This record gives sequence, structure tokens and C-alpha cells, in this order.
Amino acid sequence: MSIKIKGKIVMAVALVGGLAAGTLAASGENAVPANDQEVERTRQQIKMLDDVFKTAVVLIDETYVKKPSDPSAASAAKALFAAMKKNGWYDVRLIGLTDKVGDPDDEPKDAFEKTAAKKLRAGGDKVYEEVLEKDGKRYLRMATGIPVVSENCVMCHAHFKGDKGNIGALSYTVPVVK
Repeated sequence: MSIKIKGKIVMAVALVGGLAAGTLAASGENAVPANDQEVERTRQQIKMLDDVFKTAVVLIDETYVKKPSDPSAASAAKALFAAMKKNGWYDVRLIGLTDKVGDPDDEPKDAFEKTAAKKLRAGGDKVYEEVLEKDGKRYLRMATGIPVVSENCVMCHAHFKGDKGNIGALSYTVPVVK
């Protein structure tokens, strides 16, 4: 592997790691108490998953996506997300935050994702979260912002060239770790 490629990978991993470690923003009625250790363990798990996924997407993009007809790194990520959900681990979705979402499946689907999309797109927040209870079980919902991180992004999404904000997000629903 050339020094140039290694340098790009190191820069991409540093950028993605920084994004995954962003400031958390809790919502009103579902705000997370600061001393909730179960939620904090789950939050750390999601941060790790976020770092792994975003690093993998950047590495796939840098290594394999050379022209618009190549399968996108986002397609690979969506296949991985589907496998994790099918195996019962958790649910994670790629969502678009702008008015130019190419795949209808990437539209924010529920109130959490719609609120997260507004807050993450508006800037400032890198992460949006809330806790919900369903069927007697608690879940941490977390959305983490995705900015344009490489020239390959704009190869297929030219309308994002020069956009410095979050254009997408990963939306997680993970059972709270007891």
C-alpha cells in the first residue's frame, strides 16, 4: 500500500473517529439522566459501532470506488446494516438530511429521525439521542451526522460539492445494555 493511500486512510479514520466522539444532544421528555449507567454503556457501544461503520465506509470508498458505476460504499454499509438487523443485534439505518435524498428508503421515517435530521442538518450537533421504552424494554436511539468526507462522495452526489454540514446520518436503535 502506498504512503499516499496510507495517509488518506489515517486522515479518514481520524475524521470519522472525531465525528463518532461528538457532543451528545438529548431531547426534552426523553432526555437521558446524566447518571444512567445503563444508557452510558449503550452510548459507548453505539459510539464504537459508529466508528467501525464510518471507518469501513471510508476505507471501502477510498479503496474500491473509482467511478460512478462502481457499487457505492453506502450500498455495502446498507447490506451490513440489514445483516445485523436480521441477526437480531440492533437496527441502524442510513438517512438523508437534505431535500435531495436519492433513495426513498433513506428518508427520515419517524418523529425521532425527523427531529434528528433537522438538528443535525442545522449544524452544531454531531449527535442526537433519546431513550424510548417499547414492550417493557428500553432502547437508546441515536443519530450521528455524516458530512461529505471525500471527493468520491461528490462523484455521484455533485449537488453536495462544497457542503460543510451533515448531509446524512446513521440512525441507531439499540437495546439498553443492563
